Amino acid sequence: MRAVGLVVALLACSTRAAAQPATPVMERVTFDEAVARALARNPTVAQAATGIVRAEGFLQQARAATRPTLGVGLSTAVLDSGRGFDDLVVQPRTQTLLSAEASVPVLAASQWAAATQARDQIDIARLSVTDVRKEIASATAEAYLAIIAFQRQIDVNLRARETAQAHLEYAQKRLAGGAGTRLNERRAAQDVASDEARLEIARLAARRAQEALGVLMAADGPVDAAAEPAFDVPTIADEPTWMAARSDLQLFTATERAADRTWRDSFKDYFPTVFASFDPQAVTPSSLFQPSRTWRLTFSASQPIFDAGQRKGVARVREAAATSSRLQLASAQIQARAEVRMAQEGVRSTERALESFRLAAQHAQEVLSITNTAFEAGASTNLEVIDAQRSARDADAAAAIGADAVSRSRLELLIALGRFPQ
Repeated sequence: MRAVGLVVALLACSTRAAAQPATPVMERVTFDEAVARALARNPTVAQAATGIVRAEGFLQQARAATRPTLGVGLSTAVLDSGRGFDDLVVQPRTQTLLSAEASVPVLAASQWAAATQARDQIDIARLSVTDVRKEIASATAEAYLAIIAFQRQIDVNLRARETAQAHLEYAQKRLAGGAGTRLNERRAAQDVASDEARLEIARLAARRAQEALGVLMAADGPVDAAAEPAFDVPTIADEPTWMAARSDLQLFTATERAADRTWRDSFKDYFPTVFASFDPQAVTPSSLFQPSRTWRLTFSASQPIFDAGQRKGVARVREAAATSSRLQLASAQIQARAEVRMAQEGVRSTERALESFRLAAQHAQEVLSITNTAFEAGASTNLEVIDAQRSARDADAAAAIGADAVSRSRLELLIALGRFPQ
């Protein structure tokens, strides 16, 4: 009976284990794949693209005011009786009128200027999409590099935990053999627990970065980094070349140009407006005073004489907008120059720092090896071993951080020069 019960329990456990859903494997992508998918699927890019459609709609409305228009009308009038005298019909009892109206602007300077200004807004909308794409690509790259950085920290903490675990096992053997002390064994156990905590924190940080990458790529779950990207240090071209390549400066330049055009077109608001219209009509049946077919050609002109300063006020608002956009462009150019200088210095500084970090990590590993050998020979204490382990772990962590800083500084230089994304 006990054997039967044991078999039933094992079957129940296996059934519950089979019923549990398997953990899905996290998708892994390369750096180029992550950026390409983020640009293709991120809703923010698509949302920015709707601005182009809106600007095209405004252009269509502005152009409609400068193009011919055509309208037709049909009406039927029924009276209680016809009107006339001496057998002549003046007004038939039932009469149908078919009319048309065609008009075209002959002189509409302000409307023509508005159409040109609307075209400028399309260019601005397109450049806005390009700038949003750069922001999404930069955020994706940052998330990808964050995953790589936290994976380095995970590797460092794993190695530190393995080293601490080996020291703990050695301390436990010495304690069991009567050569060690309880204090040394507890110190080693404390170091193992600290490394476990650091490992969990690094894993959680990596998972957050993976979730952030998945959100940017519009994926259904977290996405992992497959390999570390390689960023080549670009050659610095002359200032006009790299400034022309930056999407944000292109956007500011287009905005400044559009605002300046709008301000300079303000004088066209003082031009008269001239329209020509042609109105044919057909009446059936005709009457004594109303022939069956007639037409009329009309030229109309309007010129505001006094508007209480409205047009001057509009011109001043436009001038302020043009000045503001010009200053904004100048400020962006100053900031761009500073970003390029700092990015260049950042690449040089982080590369030098990485060399020092790696040399320090190498020395720390040698110190740890010597300390372990001395401890096993009884020439050093447990405290010295733990201190050497911590120093080696901190040195490895600093080297990992330094490697991440080099990658980020190179990426920042590419972004500052307008070479990312391609």
